[in-house]
Amino acid sequence: MTIRQLSETLINQIAAGEVIERPASAAKELIENALDAGATRIEIATAGGGKTLLRVTDNGGGMGPADLELAIRRHCTSKLDKDLTDIRTLGFRGEALPSIGSVARLTLLSRTAEAGEGAEISVTGGKVEPVRPAAANRGTVVEVRDLFFATPARLKFLKSEKAEASAISDVVRRMAIAFPHVRFVLSGSDRTTLEFPATGTDRLARIAQVLGRDFRDNAIEIEAEREGVRLTGFAGVPTFNRGNSLNQFAFVNGRPVQDKLIWSALRAAYAETIPHGRYPVAVLAIDIDPALVDVNVHPAKSDVRFRDPGLVRGLIIGAIREALAREGDRASTTGASGLMRAFRPEAQRPTAPWTPSASPYRPFEAATASAAPFRERQAGFAEFASPSARSEPVFTPAGAREEEPPQNHPLGAARAQLHENYIIAQTENGLVIVDQHAAHERLVFEAMRNALHARAVPAQALLIPEIVDLPEDDCDRLVAHADEFAKLGLGIERFGPGAIAVRETPAMLGEMDAAGLIRQLADELAEWDTASGLKAKLEYLAATMACHGSVRSGRRMRPEEMNALLRQMEATPGSGQCNHGRPTYIELKLSDIERLFGRS
Repeated sequence: MTIRQLSETLINQIAAGEVIERPASAAKELIENALDAGATRIEIATAGGGKTLLRVTDNGGGMGPADLELAIRRHCTSKLDKDLTDIRTLGFRGEALPSIGSVARLTLLSRTAEAGEGAEISVTGGKVEPVRPAAANRGTVVEVRDLFFATPARLKFLKSEKAEASAISDVVRRMAIAFPHVRFVLSGSDRTTLEFPATGTDRLARIAQVLGRDFRDNAIEIEAEREGVRLTGFAGVPTFNRGNSLNQFAFVNGRPVQDKLIWSALRAAYAETIPHGRYPVAVLAIDIDPALVDVNVHPAKSDVRFRDPGLVRGLIIGAIREALAREGDRASTTGASGLMRAFRPEAQRPTAPWTPSASPYRPFEAATASAAPFRERQAGFAEFASPSARSEPVFTPAGAREEEPPQNHPLGAARAQLHENYIIAQTENGLVIVDQHAAHERLVFEAMRNALHARAVPAQALLIPEIVDLPEDDCDRLVAHADEFAKLGLGIERFGPGAIAVRETPAMLGEMDAAGLIRQLADELAEWDTASGLKAKLEYLAATMACHGSVRSGRRMRPEEMNALLRQMEATPGSGQCNHGRPTYIELKLSDIERLFGRS
């Protein structure tokens, strides 16, 4: 078989298959070029989900005629000289523009601040037209039409226009969070205009533009540094979670990334506070020496490799857990919003029109007024007819210490118990509704977990050791963590080159599938270099025991018991949510209550 040199057009089309996967990929590359050019205003216009039209306009430094000719050639860039270990820009490969030009109709219009006129160049399916003068403002306009017209097979793999437009929106949102000082505008015939005004150095304000005001109200600031690696950003309180991971954003030296190490660390940091199937909301930014991270991993530049992944993972987990312990127990404001919505339908229900014949006017007389209409109501705070509502006043037993005013405690002072399950407490500026079972369940679990970690877990010896056959590499990784497993009650040792002998298992787990556990731990070590499966099993059992050993729903509590529960919640980290990730209390501000009654 004869070897021959591929044509430049075919080479670019092959490269386009890696760099430009869909319209969102092209949008990402063009926005990165605008940001690298120093733009402070970027406008993106699309049609047909970006397949028909994708136009990116910026006010950056611009390019002259000579630069335009080089910009559409492969591996021509102004962002990289010789050192691949010191990349401080978003782009550096010099592949995006020639790749796009090889599969679409590409036009570049640009002018520098010093030039009297602009210049324009076009590329159609890899065919380059000469540079020509053109009228232009300072900056660059890149227009891409009929994406993949030169490679029709790729068009078959694209999704619907709506899905492709949504992917472009996601790219713009990520870039907007990373660069709050830049104004972004996304518009087109297939969408309503999406605009993110510049917020300067106020990153939280920009995040609120993208994720909504709810995140700003429920965000905890993250800031930590270890061995030259700095982590900043914001993480939502555990009860402010979502059903998917679309609201998780990570940036490395300003570059938006989709890195499994970061997502794994984020998941581990919230593992004890968010239920399975729910995802935290977080925006994390890592600043690291470019020499300690490799961004030249994938043509799309969305993956990175850290020289010390354990350091980065530990920094993320430690910083988030410290922040959650510091102020993660506060109630999510979405709980109060839901409570407000639950009250409004009853208050705003339309009533029948008043007619003199149906309701003749009579003056109000307190002595003859009937309370029946109020007793018949079944919603809101109107529980007069319910035998489960506590109506007796909260009292202090004789000889007991005088109750402290509610403003002395974050969760206030207990005032009532409803349906033998919900404690109503008055705070300095509102009220708190506590689920007594969920709250006490969390307190019991924390006590059990602290006892679990304070000493080695009791182990039970197997009469006959169980031999588990595994690849030799898996055996090496397991034996390296044998001391860690021993503290959790799992005794293992090497049994030949390709097997592990299990001699002890945690006593509290009872009869168990030891071989299945060993294989699970081996898989975790191979994937993440950490084995948390056994610890998770022990904590799950502790959570189950705590659930059955806590104050049950339906138990009537005395005032001093309710206040003791509130005080213990205030002193226990993680008490803002139960073992299953549900909130243990909801806080309603006095201003919210006043709005319900139209007083504000």
